[in-house]
Amino acid sequence: MITKKLAEEIVQQTMVRLNRNLNVMDTNGMILASGEAERIDRIHEGAAYVAKTKVPLWITDDNMKDWHGTKPGVNMPVYYKEQLVGVIGITGTHDELKDVATLVQLTTEMMIHQSFITSEVEWKRKMKELIFEELIEIGPLSTIVVDRLSALNFKMTGPFLTILVQTKDLQQFPLRLTESIEELFERKTALLGHSQFNQLFIVLSDVKSSVLERKIMKIHQLLHTDHSVEIGVGLYVEDLKDIKHSYETAKLALTYGNAHESIHYYDAIELIALLKTVSAPMKERLSKRVLAGLNDQLIDTLEAFFENDMVIGSTADALTIHRHTLTYRLRKVKELTTLDPVRFQDALLFYIAIILRKA
Repeated sequence: MITKKLAEEIVQQTMVRLNRNLNVMDTNGMILASGEAERIDRIHEGAAYVAKTKVPLWITDDNMKDWHGTKPGVNMPVYYKEQLVGVIGITGTHDELKDVATLVQLTTEMMIHQSFITSEVEWKRKMKELIFEELIEIGPLSTIVVDRLSALNFKMTGPFLTILVQTKDLQQFPLRLTESIEELFERKTALLGHSQFNQLFIVLSDVKSSVLERKIMKIHQLLHTDHSVEIGVGLYVEDLKDIKHSYETAKLALTYGNAHESIHYYDAIELIALLKTVSAPMKERLSKRVLAGLNDQLIDTLEAFFENDMVIGSTADALTIHRHTLTYRLRKVKELTTLDPVRFQDALLFYIAIILRKA
């Protein structure tokens, strides 16, 4: 059904080009909009007849008395997806309108189609965002959410995963860009929308881990012009009711991911995220106890050592020092702390202490 607002837009835009009066009627023949304001909200019997028969009607001086509330012109049905949604009427004689009537009818249908498609897209977007808000609430998965997902034809087969895309100005993302992101995934396996002002959520179903990383890279490539974009990838969950956990881990990935990278996987920073939840006094005590007696140079050396997987050659190159110098520093650490940084358990303690020192 054509709304009054849409009817007014059709009349306004078409009359500028046509230079003739235009009426837009609903399927009952009620005039919704017209270039002649006094005719609005009146029944047009000719339009009512067209709506019933779905056949164009030419009204002339000869038959005008048979159609109350009409003027000479043509009234034609307009459709959306093969369904009658209204009637359009153009005032004038047959000779004046015969060459333009069909074109005006097609133009009107195009405008209606665009408006309905836009409305449908907006409805789906709002529905996805509402579903997401309900999915990340604590509690069992309601039948309402399941019904809404079914209405969107979302594939409810696990495993499921949440991805968060964060940027400084999400509002500037064109609609086509978000559609392109959805198209990267198999049909009906991606639920996408705004979760916060500058955050986009993507809930995936039936996730194929073998291709996930490649698709995430493609998302990043689509957004490469925005250097503020960061992507947080949560953990897999087997049941849709647990998607909140995947969402929470995606948020933590964004929060604690490496500042020098733009794609953050929670499973790569899980230890860091867990350690960040430790109380501040406990973090400070452990860090000071383990790193006691070490100066900044030795702590920086340990950090580089761990970042390079405890490989002497790579660490020395990263620090631009000789291998012997690095070995000397590591021995110095052992002397000062009695903990050996090349021994796994001691190295893990040093690693945790350094993380907590930065917390």
